[in-house]
Amino acid sequence: MNRTLSALALAGGLLACGQALADGPLLWQNNSVTYLYGKDFKVNPEIQQTFTFEHASGWTWGDLFIFADQINYNGKADANAGNNTYYGEISPRLSFGKLFDQKIAFGPVTDVLLAATYERGENRTQNYLLGPGFDLAIPGFDYFQLNFYYRKPDGITNNPAGQWQVTPVWSYTIPVGSSDILIDGFMDWVWNNKDATSSRPNDLHANLHFNPQIKYDLGKALDLGAKQLYVGVEYDYWSNKYAIDDNSFLGDEILGGTDQNTASLLVKVHF
Repeated sequence: MNRTLSALALAGGLLACGQALADGPLLWQNNSVTYLYGKDFKVNPEIQQTFTFEHASGWTWGDLFIFADQINYNGKADANAGNNTYYGEISPRLSFGKLFDQKIAFGPVTDVLLAATYERGENRTQNYLLGPGFDLAIPGFDYFQLNFYYRKPDGITNNPAGQWQVTPVWSYTIPVGSSDILIDGFMDWVWNNKDATSSRPNDLHANLHFNPQIKYDLGKALDLGAKQLYVGVEYDYWSNKYAIDDNSFLGDEILGGTDQNTASLLVKVHF
């Protein structure tokens, strides 16, 4: 998941599989490591290899998702980050249903939560996100989350205005022969009524990031254990990457465009 120096949210959400724990505040957890290789990235060097660690867990108070990317640039160094960089997020959500020991359900909503995310990249780039979250029961989906945030950038010159963000997160399993295809991912839609202007050049432009993974359960097919070893692709579409307007002088003339449309091969191991 290449999210370096960007503003993103849950990106993966709760994993459908997990190690159940009988006692204590930790109810279940799942960890994974992913290797990604892709080309045709924008803004940063075109060829990238990424190693991602992810942790998802359920607690008596809600849930938690953490990931950390280590990104390597192949053939060309990044002007700001050099040959490699890092990016990570911590995303806890407090469940009102669990905290008050009450079932909160209406329509497709099965729980209401307070969602937060802390995003961190190199060069003091960081963002703080906070807002309401909802767990939804949608037929066919393993899970579906919908989180709404107010996001406040920090560590950028002149402190740009905050933005609004909507982030759906999902997982869908399709049985195929003796195994399964898992389609999961997220979409971030970020906007701001004060997009960058000549009077506020540091404000961030509206952008949309769509990032699904399509994975084959190779471990199940080889009788090595279901939901343990996946192979597949990660698709990445990002309009106005890093909130840089593709039609601006910076985006169009200097960076050669900021609308990213690419895919990466992946291998993912859960433990």
